[in-house]
Amino acid sequence: MTRGFYIGRFQPFHQGHYAMVERISQEVDELVVGIGSADQSHTVRNPFTAGERIMMITKALVDLDVVTYAVPIEDLNRNSVWVSHVQSMSPRFDVAFSNNPLVVRLFEEAGIEVRQSPMYHREEFEGAEVRERMAAEGDWESLVPTAVVEVIDEIDGVDRLRQISASDANGEGNGDPSAD
Repeated sequence: MTRGFYIGRFQPFHQGHYAMVERISQEVDELVVGIGSADQSHTVRNPFTAGERIMMITKALVDLDVVTYAVPIEDLNRNSVWVSHVQSMSPRFDVAFSNNPLVVRLFEEAGIEVRQSPMYHREEFEGAEVRERMAAEGDWESLVPTAVVEVIDEIDGVDRLRQISASDANGEGNGDPSAD
């Protein structure tokens, strides 16, 4: 049995992520989906909590023919020990999947096989694009699986993102409560 590991921030989980998981599922028996920056939420870059992203991923992948585990991974700003941190928070895995050059390097230095695959319509399916469309009242729903739309609706995520994206009268309001 082969278990893979795929990490991302999933802010939110979009069609590009879904396509990657579909591809990965052809190569592994089980997949650990690592939810990076799990300690971050309620900012423009990271509007959703780890729990909300777990809901998005779990519901979006329910029909795929691969056992998946969604695991929150908090940020650790020490790259030399990042892989051991990931391993301590995750079920054991045999191969990591990433296209991020730093992530690839760190896993390779730790002796873990890394597989890369082409990204799916990267110019369109990118978290920043989805968040920008949400904030601007554009069509973001077509960029994410239906289950993710349902989760974002349930948590009032669009209004949250619009509110934290707004600036105050002085041009401030970047979503950082300590910036005042």
